[in-house]
Amino acid sequence: MQLAVWTYEGPPHVGAMRVATAMNGLHYVLHAPQGDTYADLLFTIIERRGKRPPVTYTTFQARDLGKDTASLFQNAARDAFDRFLPQALLVGASCTAELIQDDPAGLAEALDLPCPVIPLELPSYQRKENWGAAETFYRLVRELTDRDLRPAPRDNRRPLVNLLGPCALGFRHRDDVAEIRNLLDRMGIDVNCVAPLDASPHDIRTLGRADFNIVLYPEIGAEAARWLDQALAQPAIRTVPIGVGATREFIEEVAALAGVDAGAALADHASRMPWWSRSVDSTYLTGKRVFIFGDATHAIAAARIAHEELGFEVCGLGCYNREFAREMRKAAALYDIEPLITDDHLLVEDAILNASPELVLGTQMERHIAKRFGIPCAVISSPVHVQDFPARHSPQMGFEGANVIFDTWVHPLVMGLEEHLLTMFRDDFEFSDEAGPSHLHAKARADANTRAEADPAAEQTGEAAIGVMEAPSGDPAPVWTAEAEKELKKIPFFVRGKARRNTEAFAIAQGRSEIDLATLYDAKAHYAR
Repeated sequence: MQLAVWTYEGPPHVGAMRVATAMNGLHYVLHAPQGDTYADLLFTIIERRGKRPPVTYTTFQARDLGKDTASLFQNAARDAFDRFLPQALLVGASCTAELIQDDPAGLAEALDLPCPVIPLELPSYQRKENWGAAETFYRLVRELTDRDLRPAPRDNRRPLVNLLGPCALGFRHRDDVAEIRNLLDRMGIDVNCVAPLDASPHDIRTLGRADFNIVLYPEIGAEAARWLDQALAQPAIRTVPIGVGATREFIEEVAALAGVDAGAALADHASRMPWWSRSVDSTYLTGKRVFIFGDATHAIAAARIAHEELGFEVCGLGCYNREFAREMRKAAALYDIEPLITDDHLLVEDAILNASPELVLGTQMERHIAKRFGIPCAVISSPVHVQDFPARHSPQMGFEGANVIFDTWVHPLVMGLEEHLLTMFRDDFEFSDEAGPSHLHAKARADANTRAEADPAAEQTGEAAIGVMEAPSGDPAPVWTAEAEKELKKIPFFVRGKARRNTEAFAIAQGRSEIDLATLYDAKAHYAR
């Protein structure tokens, strides 16, 4: 086990909490010591839910370890049922309680409660949060689904589908579900059940009524969909509709399986992203280097959007959930890059610095990394903080989701018109290098200035935090002449850091100990090829 300041995923019982909190009429009894009781923090503070999560803890303490902790669990389970009257009960142990081996499943079964009790065996030291959520949802579906229920004849009725995977603490799941519901309605398709988000155990029983399933988030819904296919012969759509191209493919696949006309949904005039991405100011961004990291579903979708729909160059791609390593490697091969599959944020930080991207798309960890090094960033994936659970409608899926993505990704970048104005009014106090881009927060520039004062050789673009490049022999980087430094300042501040690093790398490769105007121009010509 490795201790770290940040983690991309919690232990698997946190995934079980997410499923329990997403649903109605379900309660989770967790055998856990005092100190593991942080569900309120996750869901009421970070996700800003209006009600407390349905989780009951045994909260045993050190002095209880010499007594009968099993009876503590049984009392907690009995009290939870009497108080909340759930339709079904989940029981399990946290990573700490797992060590004392009290067997919550057997203890709960001995209580003979008048509701289904679903035991969770979540190996805390081998698996993590997303796997725990997927396993919990799979156990619920397998235990509660009525296997005798089948779709009604299609005579004069609209097709029925289940939406699988949306969950509590998910990145824009609430808004994505609303967007997909609207899309399906335009196609003449009804939704039988959305699960686990806002579903009850009674709703889970009716999954067999649907004609087919749509897996919106494979990290959580794929395993349950696979079981439904095997047990009920219920096919599943697995294309994730993030981005214009993927949304069109999704509509065509759904229409073909449902036997409906896709024309109305494909002719969506609310999709403004294709036009915007061809506009003058957007085509100026063509070729921007972008580094992408997050959960596999959102990272793979983001890479496709960046490459196919915005004309960016994907210089880095990776995910933290190893269960999807095969899918990530397949996606990375499309861009001729080596995928980064790790849950160590320090390795991600090193990869970002080595790639020298002009935009980072990632989780809240990558946002912190990018802020520290002065690189524009947008969040595309969990884990996220409170600001990424907006009160407004802000989906990632469907055509409206593509519009939101365009706005979110382009906003941190300085576009063509603004660069022109910054260059024209460079000596004006409002548009000088020290002021920074007008659409970004002033504090970031102030922080960069502070770092630059600490290291006068570094430009005010976060270079001070990156450090000085060394030659292969270990010697310091070549020395810049005053003329070369003055010429470097003519380069817009948002790419000046990259220009400095490229020039130093070129000089080192050429064996030049000094960077003068000739070296600067030679480096520019070299990288322009």
